[in-house]
Amino acid sequence: MNTPANLRYAKSDEWYDPASGAVGISDYAQSQLSDIVFVEILVETGDSVEAGKPIASVESVKASAEIYAPASGKVSAVNKAVTEKPESINTDPYGAAWMIKIEGGRAGETLDAAAYTKHCDERSH
Repeated sequence: MNTPANLRYAKSDEWYDPASGAVGISDYAQSQLSDIVFVEILVETGDSVEAGKPIASVESVKASAEIYAPASGKVSAVNKAVTEKPESINTDPYGAAWMIKIEGGRAGETLDAAAYTKHCDERSH
């Protein structure tokens, strides 16, 4: 499982990059969902988001899932490319598959990489 140390992670499997404001779903989440076939981003540039509130939904061949904001702030960018190529979440969850960017973000209840890895390991057993 890939968990970059520079990111913050929500227990609901979203990641947040405090440096760039980017938000997406974790490698663990995409591996649990399997082949992602559809992404809908529910917010637009300029919207305010609140940590813990829905910002997107994804569907895979196995299940669908709500994606929640791991930070509060103003949406500064929406990645339309991920809605056109949802499978990019499976191959590059921390790169090309970011969903939104939050300006002036304040992280909600998030974990560092080590704590998030432990959280995922506990759920796997």
